[in-house]
Amino acid sequence: MLVFGFHAVSARLRQAPGSVRELYVDARRDDARMRDLLQLAERSAVEPHRVDAARLDRLCPGGRHQGVVALVEARAPAADLEATLDAIEGPPRLLLLDGVTDPRNLGACLRVADGAGVHAVIAPKDHACPLNETAVRTASGAADTVPYLMVTNLARTIDALQERGIRVIGADDAVAESVFDVEIPLAVAWVLGAEGRGLRRLTRERCDALASIPMCGPVGSLNVSVAAGVVLYETLRRARLAQRGG
Repeated sequence: MLVFGFHAVSARLRQAPGSVRELYVDARRDDARMRDLLQLAERSAVEPHRVDAARLDRLCPGGRHQGVVALVEARAPAADLEATLDAIEGPPRLLLLDGVTDPRNLGACLRVADGAGVHAVIAPKDHACPLNETAVRTASGAADTVPYLMVTNLARTIDALQERGIRVIGADDAVAESVFDVEIPLAVAWVLGAEGRGLRRLTRERCDALASIPMCGPVGSLNVSVAAGVVLYETLRRARLAQRGG
């Protein structure tokens, strides 16, 4: 699998240097950003190949490689939900994706999850996007920092989270209570469905609460990654208020 661009390649070198089989860099670049990446590669015991830009263009046609391309081993989704949850320090903050099949949406959700301090992203094995090259590229490094778990049954996974005291909130445009009004405890899992279709019935019925994102214009809904940004950063805001005693 190819990973390219400074963010994605740097994240892979930091998180899993042993998975980097080959590293190609533009021989003409000698700016600070490239020097930093080469120092990271040296610390990670990865020997770069200095090549011309045409070689990089052939490696990833149409991709914005920024002069950096790595051939890496594909990383499988995290396999064990219980082990992932046990390793979390403090109240878990999770994102569940129900039926999100577009790899760009998955990558963007991972990037938002990383920014908002989410401990893991969870999706069903069926009707979901694998962690493929497009998703990794769109995540811009977040695919290596946020565990992505693919579970057999999302409804049963919700049950397991609730048994651990994690409140599960589904995003649903049809309900009156908004994300700004719903109770969001420190231990929380947000569930978002695919754009247009939304949450599946069994998933919706398992949630402890449902909340909508207010839409002030004529457009009825947001892209799933944008919606993830809204609910996760509202969750982060509430958590910080609680820490300050607000």
